Amino acid sequence: MSPYSILQEGHMKRRGLRGRTPRGPRGRSPRGPRRSRGRSPRALRVLGFVLLLVVICLVVLLVFLASRASSPQVSKAAKHRAAASAPTRSDYGIALAPRQVHAQLSLPLRSGLLFDVQTGRVLWERAPQTPLPIASVTKMMTALLVVEHVPPTSQALITPQVVHFVGSGIGLLPLGKKVSVETLLYGLMLPSGNDAAIALAQRVAGTQQRFIAMMNAKARAMGLSCTHFTTESGIVDKGNYSCASDLALLAHSLLGQPLLARIVGSSKAVMPLPIKGGKLWLYNNNPLYVLGYPGADGVKGGYTTTAGQCLVATARRGRTWVGVVLLHSGDSGAQAVRLLNAGFVAEGQRG
Repeated sequence: MSPYSILQEGHMKRRGLRGRTPRGPRGRSPRGPRRSRGRSPRALRVLGFVLLLVVICLVVLLVFLASRASSPQVSKAAKHRAAASAPTRSDYGIALAPRQVHAQLSLPLRSGLLFDVQTGRVLWERAPQTPLPIASVTKMMTALLVVEHVPPTSQALITPQVVHFVGSGIGLLPLGKKVSVETLLYGLMLPSGNDAAIALAQRVAGTQQRFIAMMNAKARAMGLSCTHFTTESGIVDKGNYSCASDLALLAHSLLGQPLLARIVGSSKAVMPLPIKGGKLWLYNNNPLYVLGYPGADGVKGGYTTTAGQCLVATARRGRTWVGVVLLHSGDSGAQAVRLLNAGFVAEGQRG
């Protein structure tokens, strides 16, 4: 062994490096770079488990986010919006009362309904959901829309279309002048003025066609499934129809408006009008008022050749309030009296 080797071995013993391979200046072995060892099977299993756990966490997160997107709160809100826009209809004018009225009518009647005005329970019926022309009973919807959209103290312009009306009317409306909405409502519901219907429709919607569109939208919103309008007055029969059950609900809504209830409950009225004398005398052509029926308080009648006699009438005695709907009647006044009398007897026995 050379002297240099002996010295080197002694140095390594002192440093505790015997049996180790000396490294270069940068930690490398003089024999070249150290080769990395491969991963053990255990390490691979651990790595796979971690990756699987990450995938599961991602899946759970995605499911959670999806469930939040379609959570019950969102679904309830969507259902609420859908319910708010969908037509709603109660059992009013449809549900049968526990005690039924049995009435025989000798004169012809296409469709009819006797009902409790307060509850809507049906006491007697004949084809109550058959759509038929309704003549001036149409004006119930016209009046209801007017009070919902304009104040009664507002004014309506009397246009050429108003004075060139067809059928029944006030007949004294002054061209080019303004008339109060309240006066026109009395003229609409008492003498069944078609001229008043035109003036009110133009006041609310600008044109008759836009007002008729509003009438049909209101009917859909109320759930009046067998009702459609083509006129604001009822003078046109084609495409203008309803059924007894729908008209009972419409009458109930009208009577819920204090101004309209007061109007249809009047046998006559004196209203201001910008004509000579400044007053307009109006009389209710409801057959119950003509006959002097006790307790009569509404609502609207009508007639055309196609529709025949039509009537929606109500009467109140004490706490009992009964209504009747007659479509294409042989004698709406006589049939209304007969049915209302039977209704008061039945409701009186129930009370």
